Amino acid sequence: MVKVSFVTADGHKVEAEGAPGQRLLELGQAVGMPLEGTCEGQMACSTCHVVIARAWFDRLAPAVEDEEDMLDLAAGVTRTSRLSCQIVLSAELDGLEVHIPEEARDMQGR
Repeated sequence: MVKVSFVTADGHKVEAEGAPGQRLLELGQAVGMPLEGTCEGQMACSTCHVVIARAWFDRLAPAVEDEEDMLDLAAGVTRTSRLSCQIVLSAELDGLEVHIPEEARDMQGR
């Protein structure tokens, strides 16, 4: 299993465990994170935008151009922003820390 810490916009930490090969989007949704994923991982929206902790960002495979284009449309983007649908869990990501942007709460009406 791959351990992931989700940090909500209000600073609450939610610990989760996913299987290698599982997408971060699916794990986040399973533990109640406000990650809409409207396009179901097809990189046609930015509703699964997350901010990766700096210590972990460079361990991820680089974003492809289509992902960068979608991130341009997301609110609250930072240098370490990614689409959670494009991050596949692996043993190398065990302990990953992911922050949920404030805008995600607004989209979900939470």
